Amino acid sequence: MSLKIGVGLPQLKSFDPTTAVTRAARAAEEIGFDSVWVFERLLLPEDQSGEHGLYGMPGVPWPERYGGILDPLVALTLAAAVTDRVELGTCVLVAPLHTPVRLARTLASIDAAAGGRLVAGLGTGWSIDEFAAVAPRPFAERGAALDEFLDVAAAVWGADPVSFRNERYEIAPAEVGPKPARRIPVYVGGHSDAALRRAARRADGWLPTGLPPAAVGGVLTRLRQMTADAGRDPSAMGCTFQVGVGRTDEVPSEGRKPYTGSVEQIVGDIAELAEAGVDHVFVTAANVARDMDEYVDVAADFHARIRAAGL
Repeated sequence: MSLKIGVGLPQLKSFDPTTAVTRAARAAEEIGFDSVWVFERLLLPEDQSGEHGLYGMPGVPWPERYGGILDPLVALTLAAAVTDRVELGTCVLVAPLHTPVRLARTLASIDAAAGGRLVAGLGTGWSIDEFAAVAPRPFAERGAALDEFLDVAAAVWGADPVSFRNERYEIAPAEVGPKPARRIPVYVGGHSDAALRRAARRADGWLPTGLPPAAVGGVLTRLRQMTADAGRDPSAMGCTFQVGVGRTDEVPSEGRKPYTGSVEQIVGDIAELAEAGVDHVFVTAANVARDMDEYVDVAADFHARIRAAGL
């Protein structure tokens, strides 16, 4: 089976929300992509010092592009309305920022409206500012909050009457719909021990990003062994890699960071990911495009060159 290829949708504030997502989703389907993807950023804090830094790392500034991000669930709904074939993925949706029943029902509604094309890529989040603004549970409980969402979603997406109860939420036996058009695949981001254990126990796949290709194979081997140890089929554990592309101009190969440089160099990185066992990649074309015409050109170029490489 050939590598599945996706593209991230243009949610950045530099793109016009009235037209960008719908044009991009249509173009992705016409080009031949297998999937389109969205991500979640709630805010861009002014204070980025100390624990407010990027990924909670002191002194690391947030990218300016994280300001004014179009809501991922709105973007997915727009994309679903103008496409028929591509899968619709989240990488990642920060489940602990949402109330579980509401989020589970919204995802079910999107999948039903799209005819069974949603891939729910989930993460625990890392921004204390986002948690302070909206999260039902504190930042320190983010792992437990994601597990709680998975429990709630299993109930809400299952047969009626839905019934659920824990120390925070109760669904008395009730009809909760619409139901997903298919069993929604759940992927989990992160490469910490806790994230890998969660994926092994509860997910259909893993959503890494940022790891160099040489590191991915070892982590995947470990994850699939953990999956087997959990009594599940390791061969069914998928892996979709977010290729967060940097510059696409020519740069020397020596000393180059992965996923930067020319398109040919980045395609070489993608080939290494496929060799390591990744079965699906998507490229963040919006990060290197100045407008929608360039976005479509960049996306089409990546798709053509990946396929030309025999992937």
